[in-house]
Formats: sequence, structure tokens, C-alpha cells
Amino acid sequence: MAATAVRYLRSAGAATAVEHGPGPRLRAVRDDERLPVDPAEFRRVLGHFASGVTVVTAQGPEGPAGFACQSFASLSLDPPLVAFMVARTSTTWPHIARAGAFCVNILGAEQEDLCLGFARSGADKFAGVAHAPAPVTGSPRLDGAPAWIDCTIAQVHTGGDHLIVVGRVEALGAEAGGGPLLFHRGRFGRFTP
Repeated sequence: MAATAVRYLRSAGAATAVEHGPGPRLRAVRDDERLPVDPAEFRRVLGHFASGVTVVTAQGPEGPAGFACQSFASLSLDPPLVAFMVARTSTTWPHIARAGAFCVNILGAEQEDLCLGFARSGADKFAGVAHAPAPVTGSPRLDGAPAWIDCTIAQVHTGGDHLIVVGRVEALGAEAGGGPLLFHRGRFGRFTP
């Protein structure tokens, strides 16, 4: 398909490659992508949107890896897809990318400390954390998480200073009862019906 497109472009006289100088300056975000607003104000305003909290995990050759993630969403019912966003500077993301699979552990109202442990950089995040392999990918399923979604990586897209990771759902499950752990305006909270 790509070869056909290149042949067509060449026959039409269109360029099929972009000429560069000595080399592009590599950056996470281009100057034309910078916010027209103050980043602190952007964060403050968007902090008014309450979100659930998850821990995204993977099992790699170096052992388990994971990070706390509040930018998670369901994406598609058919096929079953979910998405999460991760900073391009994340030191955990390369482990998940190499594994090619991940498990989203949706945290419950009483799992604030677990979330904080996975939000720290550089520490052994799995120290003292009980987990079992997810049924399809073997990614760590955290004990006590009210719900989990076992996925393979389907696509990765660039979104400014983050990556948008799309996962195909291979298996999932949930426990009855218990409320979600929420994050709102820089603090954890609970949903009370």
C-alpha cells in the first residue's frame, strides 16, 4: 500500500521525501505546539475535572514495571479498546513498550497509599505489593484492585509531551462493591452515592 502511494506521488511530480539540513533538533514539544496559556493555569483549570485513578503494569524481562495513571479512558466497544496517556519522559514506559502488553488496575477508594507508591520515581514500586499474572499477557494484576483490564498494545500516538497508548482488551474482570479512588484538584477523594 505504501509503495503504491509513493509511485502515485512520483508520477504526479509530488515530493516523496522531505529534505533536512544537518539534522533536526530533537524535542519533546515543538515551539509551535507550546501553550498560549500559562502551564500552571492550564493545570489548575483542568484539575477541576475529576478522574479515576489506575496503575498501569507490565511484566518485562527485567521484572515488573508500573506507574500511577489518571489519564485512562475506554475508547471503543468493537473492537474492545482502551487508552492511557504517559509522559514521553517516563522511565517506566520503555519497559511497558518492550513488553508489548499491560494491565490497567483500577484503584479503589482505600488504595491511596498504593497509588502514591506507584507515583514515585526510582523506588521499587512492587516492594510489598501482592500481585498475580493477568490471564492473557501475564502483566501484574494488583491484589485488591476492584477492576482490571488485560491488554496488548495496539497503537501508540504522539500527543504533545505525552504518548497516547491504545490497548486491545484481551481479558478483564471486576469485583462487586467498593467505590473508586478519585483525583480532583490535586487531592484524592471518594465517591459517595
